[in-house]
Amino acid sequence: MTEPTRTLPLAAAQHECACGCTDEGVPALDVRSIPHAVRHAAVIGALGAIPSGGSIDLVAHHDPVPLLAQVDAREPGTWSVTYLERGPEVWTLRLTRA
Repeated sequence: MTEPTRTLPLAAAQHECACGCTDEGVPALDVRSIPHAVRHAAVIGALGAIPSGGSIDLVAHHDPVPLLAQVDAREPGTWSVTYLERGPEVWTLRLTRA
């Protein structure tokens, strides 16, 4: 027997599950623990969840210049980048969707 299909809204206004979390503030994605083979894909997937005008903080162990080039190639001019912390051990960047 298959599960019934649920229709979800494309853009929910608020986080409405029972986990107790909120969508307030800027989420942080620490990629240092994500395996290298899937790291860029994980970041690109996370960026897809950020609405227009929203931001995400990316935490990495190096300056992610190749990743930023890949993101800009996929969505030219969509993201602005602000460096919050510039190494040498931890780099934190805020990416904001136009």
